[in-house]
Amino acid sequence: MDATLHAMHAALRAGGHLALESRNPDDRAWERWKRAATYEQIDSPYGPLTCWLELVSVENGRVRFEGHNVFTATGEVLVMSSELRFRSLTELSTSLTNAGFIVEHIYGDWRRGSVISASRILVFIARRD
Repeated sequence: MDATLHAMHAALRAGGHLALESRNPDDRAWERWKRAATYEQIDSPYGPLTCWLELVSVENGRVRFEGHNVFTATGEVLVMSSELRFRSLTELSTSLTNAGFIVEHIYGDWRRGSVISASRILVFIARRD
């Protein structure tokens, strides 16, 4: 992420702004990634599809999970493994500052709400000097 932030900083003119959204680790979204909570049946371009998420592991801010997809018409099952890194407000602020940005605002949503532990996302507004 640091290389990406440095590249974004270099691409902006002085006074330019970056708006960045990240998941809030304090919300612990991964605790909701269970079959019962994420199970759904949808119509996809390839026919009816049943899908759900299952948590695999949580370690050092990294969350591993699997997305299960069952195509009803064919019985084909696709399981996709994914990993997300949940970085804290402090970690993200430090990364932005280290890349040369000035963090002007941090919100708990795109409507400029306050950051609380239940905020699902963190929205950073940073400026290049």
